[in-house]
Amino acid sequence: MNAPRIGVLALQGDTREHLAALREAGAEASTVRRRGELESVDALVIPGGESTAMSHLLREFELLEPLRARLADGMPAYGSCAGMILMASEILDAGAPGRAALALGAIDMTVRRNAFGRQVDSFEGELEFGGITGPMHAVFIRAPWVERVGPQVEVLARADGHVVAVRQGRTLATAFHPEMTGDRRVHRLFVDIVTGRA
Repeated sequence: MNAPRIGVLALQGDTREHLAALREAGAEASTVRRRGELESVDALVIPGGESTAMSHLLREFELLEPLRARLADGMPAYGSCAGMILMASEILDAGAPGRAALALGAIDMTVRRNAFGRQVDSFEGELEFGGITGPMHAVFIRAPWVERVGPQVEVLARADGHVVAVRQGRTLATAFHPEMTGDRRVHRLFVDIVTGRA
């Protein structure tokens, strides 16, 4: 089977780390900044960064509606941190009106921005991740958490009792940054989701 073509939304955030992780996990990875690039990939990673800035840039680059359409059509997607926020159906503390983070509605969940606190409250820890054997070291930076999940959403991990990783069909989201640790198991899981092996 050919390697899946997975794009990384490269408007703002930690693009390079996700590209490297996806390649190590067996994907053909490329950046996505334009509509044609979005249309050429099999799946998309929405990286960490700043969710309101990413929302603004999605509008500026005229990617918002094409991205919503691809997600509605079932394109596999994985969002980490800010990406998790954008993939939600509802965002709490979305930001100032006109500059608020936009809910793409890819996963039926309510996410609270910066739920674990500000930059100085960032932390690391070990957690159990459903479907992955052994503990996972997780890096949380101004991380969100999930306050509500819909009936089709599978909770994969919790930290301090809060939901921090979910899956709904071919979409995946984590509140933490697996691309920063050298552990490629989450990216391998996503590649398997894209190829239909998971």
